[in-house]
This record gives sequence, structure tokens and C-alpha cells, in this order.
Amino acid sequence: MFYNLEGIISEIDLNQAVIECNGIGFLVYVSTNTISCLKQGTRQKLYITESIGENNFDLYGFYSKAEKRFFDMLISVSGVGPKAAISVLSSSTPESLTAAIINNDEKYLCMAQGIGKKTAQRIILELKDKIAKLDLPSVVGEISMPAGSTDRKTVNDAASALAVLGFSNSEIRQVLNSIDTAGLSTEQIIKQALRALNN
Repeated sequence: MFYNLEGIISEIDLNQAVIECNGIGFLVYVSTNTISCLKQGTRQKLYITESIGENNFDLYGFYSKAEKRFFDMLISVSGVGPKAAISVLSSSTPESLTAAIINNDEKYLCMAQGIGKKTAQRIILELKDKIAKLDLPSVVGEISMPAGSTDRKTVNDAASALAVLGFSNSEIRQVLNSIDTAGLSTEQIIKQALRALNN
């Protein structure tokens, strides 16, 4: 199983790139977010998810671990395949998409090409159901809240969004304790948390 590929980006096309590793060129499907981070002729590392079927063996590559985590969560939703997941990721950032899920914003998810209302509703329902099985209230209760910090609900929403991306309770607790949340929105907290978690 592939975890990541590191090599020279030899070709970039619409939603795909070729990464050369030790003389082998791997065709990797990517989102527009990842494409914007790639430069032809440079050495890059992509985090990989494999999609293996009876007649296919496709690789999906991501510039950040957060994007890969979101992709893996999306394809766990019934009826959402890899191509649809790439479309969702190409429509926005992981932090904005997770905030949309937490806020039941199906219209935001429908901005992705090929994602209709029913699919958006299923994504929200199934991913929020996974969050419900986690003991997030206890996590949030253990997060320090300095004077002037954002209210508990905003921090709780950020914790839920990080859970959507597959981070563990201990990772969520640790990273949110390291952030000064004063005056920050849910999306801003998520963005700072992802920056810290991906370092």
C-alpha cells in the first residue's frame, strides 16, 4: 500500500499529474488545490490514497495530510466515489468544507460539480454521525480558554470539524490548547489547527 510518493513532477494536466520516482512515472489524480501547489520540474511529495477495483488501480494524490484525510472520509460515505470526492475538494478548502458539514450547509457542498442535494445531505448526515460517536464534549472541557477567547460553541465546532478530518481526541485536545482562540471564527481555528497538525 502506498502512503506517499516523492519525486519530480513531470506533467500537470486537469485534475491529474505525473510524478517520476526512480524512473517510474505514476499518474496521480489530484484536486485543483493540490495542482495549485505543484510546479512542473520540481521535486514534490504527495500523500496517496489507492482506489482498486476489478478494472482499475488508480492513485489519488494530495499536497497536504488534511486534504487526504478529508478525501478518505468522503469516500467512506455511501454513494460518494473518488471522482466525486476530488470534485468536492476542488470546490473549496478542507477547513471550509468541514465547517460546512458542521453547520449543515448543504448548499455549500452543492457548489462542487456533480454533487446534488441528496449527496450533500448524505455527506453531512454520515460524517456528523461519525462525530456523534466521539466523546468530544470531554475533549472540549479539557481545552483551556484564556480570557477573551472565543466561546465554547465555536471551539466545539472546530473540534468537531477536526474529528471529521479523522484526527484523534488527543490530537484535537493538544492542538486546540496550543492556539489563542481569542476573536477567531470556527474556520480560522480550524485553519490554524491544520497548519500545526500538518507540520
